[in-house]
Amino acid sequence: MGGDFTSDQKRYLEGFVSGMQAVGGAKAAPVAAAPVPMGPDATHLQAQDAVTAGGGKLVDQEKWKRAEHPFDAYPRLKAQARDGAFPKPEDNFRWRYFGLFYVAPAQSSYMVRLRIPNGILNHWQFAGMADVAEQMGGGYAHVTTRANLQIREVMPDNAPRVVEAIQDLGLCSRGSGADNIRNVTGSATAGIDPQELADTRPLAREWHYHILNDRSLYGLPRKFNVAFDGGGRIATLEETNDIGFQAVRIGGEIWFRLVIGGITGHRDLARPTGVFCKAEECCAIADAIVRVFIDKGDRTNRTKARMKYVLDAIGFPAYLEAVEAKLGRKLTRLPEDGVDPRPAFDRLAHIGVHPQSQPGLNWIGVTLGVGRMDAGQMRGLAAIARDFGDGDIRLTVWQNLLISGVADAKVEDAKAAIEALGLDWKATSLRAGLVACTGATGCKFAAAHTKEHALEIADHVDARLALDVPVNVHLTGCHHSCAQHYIGDIGLIGAKVTLNEEGDQAEGYSIVVGGGYGDQARIGRELWKEIRAEDCPGKVEGLLRLYLERRQDSTESFQAFTTRHEPETLRGLVDDRELAGA
Repeated sequence: MGGDFTSDQKRYLEGFVSGMQAVGGAKAAPVAAAPVPMGPDATHLQAQDAVTAGGGKLVDQEKWKRAEHPFDAYPRLKAQARDGAFPKPEDNFRWRYFGLFYVAPAQSSYMVRLRIPNGILNHWQFAGMADVAEQMGGGYAHVTTRANLQIREVMPDNAPRVVEAIQDLGLCSRGSGADNIRNVTGSATAGIDPQELADTRPLAREWHYHILNDRSLYGLPRKFNVAFDGGGRIATLEETNDIGFQAVRIGGEIWFRLVIGGITGHRDLARPTGVFCKAEECCAIADAIVRVFIDKGDRTNRTKARMKYVLDAIGFPAYLEAVEAKLGRKLTRLPEDGVDPRPAFDRLAHIGVHPQSQPGLNWIGVTLGVGRMDAGQMRGLAAIARDFGDGDIRLTVWQNLLISGVADAKVEDAKAAIEALGLDWKATSLRAGLVACTGATGCKFAAAHTKEHALEIADHVDARLALDVPVNVHLTGCHHSCAQHYIGDIGLIGAKVTLNEEGDQAEGYSIVVGGGYGDQARIGRELWKEIRAEDCPGKVEGLLRLYLERRQDSTESFQAFTTRHEPETLRGLVDDRELAGA
């Protein structure tokens, strides 16, 4: 039995036995020992105990996890469903372990979020999700910025049914919310991209199932994101994740560079560690990084509970030493000067027709209005993938999807079928990079209706000017930055704008410029604070007109243009144009 105890547990028991021996046959009442945490939740319980032993106070979410692990509470979720009851705050947190988010007061219903490794599912699963959305939700779905699907307007009596219906399709929603490792992203064109260095599908799949089958990887101090970039034409945005693995070529061999600590809502991008690994090492290294976070993450302050703050507190070298202790070996460190440049991104490769590495086959990027599709469109897209493609639907972090494996001879028929659904395979430079979170329509944290305002901005700008280069506009509703506004060329974050001395307020945004990703990764700088939503289309138009008029030449990107001007200069130039009526 001794082999069943950890060294910490053995020392605890030895101390307890020694204490009992010390009192010998004394008549004093025996002192009950605190139970030693055991089982898959032990590491989390021990971390909580360390906090309280040091005089810290656990946040409510940590207390809720300790009082009843969410995975032990499924019978109560079913009982609530039978009663048609919505959850209290502690159960709203617990049900997120099953992918269910009660989103009142924005919507008096649940939103359900899936786990889809690398964002790829087949046509019959996609059609099945259309049925789920229609029969148990609001009849539509959203593609998210983690290449994932969400269904909204699920009533309480359907909560367990929707979880089980998703599992019937060979998909799952387990651990897609709360303090867990979220959907694992990978290159959208994995396995079909002519320029890719590595196929990320097996890596994403391995990590996905590693998480699903290890309960000790649930209940972290806070949510956690992992992404794999294979060097393809479409950006994966791995630098916005807690862990990013980037395929690189070194001396003719393919390695993965490890970057950690990304959390753009807190104005930080993942940074290189000097560590490189082979594909077969990625899962074990990610596991060790997460377990160090379990041990050291803050369980007393939700705003400081992400891995970034552990890195800030102890530094990258100490964190990596702890990772090596978990692994029982040293990590491989290689000089950056031996790394070949990454193949270039194509910022429009997620829209339109593009040749695959397989001769005679193509992927078609389908434009979605900031990620939304109705059930009928989903079934139509599934049929297109089945009849004209290889049967796969590939979701992207750009809130759209790809249909892959379309033969040259079938491309025109596929394009016509997409248009017949009221969708498109082409987009303006602005719409191709338009990203928006759920917003106030379905999220209680959002200060503005981001999806609606995003489309208003696109309509306004596209009617007035033609961009000849890609420009990304990201709208996010709150500080959680689900739409990653800080990495947009133009980023808008929801804000309430005070209109008068009486305190009347309207929806609005603060606006940042100059963000970027990949080899141009950068956190945007604030340009305007608290602009009314109705004024934002004009501000965006003014910025883009200024860029087209004053850029050095057609090769200067919007990011480069805004970077060489101070915010006050840009602000003044746009405001002067408005005053002049230009």
